[in-house]
Amino acid sequence: MKILIVTQYFWPEGFRVNDLATGLRDRGHQVSVLTGMPNYPQGNFFEGYSFFGPSRESYEGIDVFRVPLLPRGSKKSFRLLLNYLSFALFASFLGPFIFRKHKFDKIFVFEVSPITVGLPGVVMKYLKKAQMFFWVTDLWPETLLATNAVSSKPVIGMVGRLVKFLYGRSDKVLVPSKGYFPNLKKYGAADKSVFWPYWAEELFEIENNEDVPSDLRSEVPKGFVIMFAGNLGTSQALDSVIEASHLIKDQKDIKWVFLGDGLMRKEMEQKISELGLQENVYLLGRKSLEQVPAYYKLADVLLVSLKTDPLFEITIPSKIQSYFASSKPILASIDGEGARIVEESKAGFSCPSSDSKALADTALKFYNSSTEELELMGTRAREYYDLNFKRAKLFDQLENLFEETKGE
Repeated sequence: MKILIVTQYFWPEGFRVNDLATGLRDRGHQVSVLTGMPNYPQGNFFEGYSFFGPSRESYEGIDVFRVPLLPRGSKKSFRLLLNYLSFALFASFLGPFIFRKHKFDKIFVFEVSPITVGLPGVVMKYLKKAQMFFWVTDLWPETLLATNAVSSKPVIGMVGRLVKFLYGRSDKVLVPSKGYFPNLKKYGAADKSVFWPYWAEELFEIENNEDVPSDLRSEVPKGFVIMFAGNLGTSQALDSVIEASHLIKDQKDIKWVFLGDGLMRKEMEQKISELGLQENVYLLGRKSLEQVPAYYKLADVLLVSLKTDPLFEITIPSKIQSYFASSKPILASIDGEGARIVEESKAGFSCPSSDSKALADTALKFYNSSTEELELMGTRAREYYDLNFKRAKLFDQLENLFEETKGE
């Protein structure tokens, strides 16, 4: 099949859509990507990129076509709105020109905020007379409310109408959590909804017995390591994690290690300094995807956290799948679906989201567990992953969906 992936974010930005593209290519499909200039999460263009280009690249044999956009900036502001709208505008107007000589069988839209990424998908769907598959991983307008980005009822209503428009023109709407289904029904997409969860990239699935490189090992402090990997944003309730580390700061052997970057990093650095947590909390910065499995090997427990919100109760954070695949115990400071699967798998312990006291107590519970108990949790994590989220199974499901879906 000839497949066009429409996504605002793509390599060298670290999103699961990168692995989706290479996975489809490995299965014999001809994959092209329509995306923007990389600037996430720092907010500035990556080195070697600018508003004007490069407009075409190759990523592991996949043709990548980039359109201009305005970088998101370092804070949530009007610039973020311009970032969202600029990609939707440029991709919608330039996409037809870029692909004027291309034919596509399927249009696959990867939506992790903003929902406006669906607009160029719809344009390409009708121009190319192809079916559109909309993978919705952030629910709008609920995400805007959960992150306090927008509170205006007229604006929320307008976004809701856009969501209904985009769902209505999709042939299938894929979602990573069954908890999303009531929302899809509300916007008229119940009959085209498909549960299609995240998986872990193949490098997390492959058992690697090689020693961790010494330069990586030296970065991670010695002790009982609780590691978080991913975006350091407002949704991750990182203030409660810092407070939890402060509550048990006298337990010097427990080290909280963060891989990643984002809007909350500077605030976290300030809080660590104010509370004197320099020997307890370590911010190692953004790491390449290829390095992350090695860092995971140095962790005793992997941490996932989200703030308290009805939206996040039906969300399964994408990092959970890579945590499961890495055969490590999981500390889940989250509510709802995410906590449920951690408890169901017996791969770790959960505690209420945004509750620093409960998080501190749960961290101590892990710390006081035996080596054998921790190893058993890790084994259960991988078994649960293989049963529910294995990459090959999910790609089989997607290919079957492609074959079965006919156009409107």
